[in-house]
This record gives sequence, C-alpha cells and structure tokens, in this order.
Amino acid sequence: MITIEQTENLVNAAVIGEFTLSDLKEFEDQSLYKLDFPGKLNLLFDLRAMIGYTIDVAWEEIKFFGREHNHDFTKIAVVTDRRWLTWQAWISRLFIDAEIRVFTDYEEANSWVQS
Repeated sequence: MITIEQTENLVNAAVIGEFTLSDLKEFEDQSLYKLDFPGKLNLLFDLRAMIGYTIDVAWEEIKFFGREHNHDFTKIAVVTDRRWLTWQAWISRLFIDAEIRVFTDYEEANSWVQS
C-alpha cells in the first residue's frame, strides 16, 4: 500500500507492506501530474514500513526514473534503516540526475528535501 501527499514541488510517498505495481502506477500518475508544472520536483520516500517489492516494480522503477524522467527531479530523500534499501538508493544515483540522500530520521529527511 502507498500513501501520497503533494505540495508545491514535493511528492511525499510512504510505502506500507509490499510495494506493488499498482502502488508504483499511482506514484507515477501523481508525479507526472506534478511534472506538468514549471520547475523540478523533489521526492520523499518513507520506506520504514515497506517489507519488500515485486520484481515488476523494480523493472518499472528503473524505466520511470532511469530512462523517462532521469532529469526531472532535484532532490530525492529516502527514509529507511534497512541496509539493502540504502544500497539500492546509492545504486540509483547512477541512473538519476538528482541529489539522493538516505536518512533514518523522517523529520531530517523532510527538512532536507524541502530546503
């Protein structure tokens, strides 16, 4: 399940349980809507409650960020305390032209991504 909140230049998404293809589609739809407005977009992913994701999500995520929208984001903050998600965020830096940081504290991530 995914919850998404939007402000002027921020999409704030929290994943609870398994991150599914329908969750990713919802995230993409809302992000694409925000990308229609001038300026670059920032993202805040709260993955503290995520237990995993399906393989189709991984592939679609690479396509969305790596090929189609790799220059559309300024900052991406990922909140997690899981090592495998931290490594995945760092690997994503190879495909995305955005500043990506991993945080364990939500408030710190939120403050950074909105500064």
